[in-house]
Amino acid sequence: MRPFPDVDGGNWTISPSGGTRPLWARNGTELFYLDSAGAMTHVPVQTAPTFSAGTATTLFKTRYVVPGGVVARSYDVSPDGQRFLMIKEAGTAQEPLMVVVLNWLEELKATLPTK
Repeated sequence: MRPFPDVDGGNWTISPSGGTRPLWARNGTELFYLDSAGAMTHVPVQTAPTFSAGTATTLFKTRYVVPGGVVARSYDVSPDGQRFLMIKEAGTAQEPLMVVVLNWLEELKATLPTK
């Protein structure tokens, strides 16, 4: 980690065993990344008055799809940092890779009680 725009102003190691696809939490108090084994990891950080990083913690070990040749992140984190949107590998040939629901609003209206 280096400050911007003064990239010579410091250098901090966030993921000592390697990591990819970093993402700042929206509140600026932690960093998320995939560790060298592909597990979702987070590190609490403090940015003021000076930068400091806490200890990296594995959030979950389930491996998720990281498309080959894609450098960008293939996940996102909710604004509160409690939910993740990721692409999960299918476990069996019978398990669908993706489920698309059409006309979901009509289906929702049909299941709601009427006033």
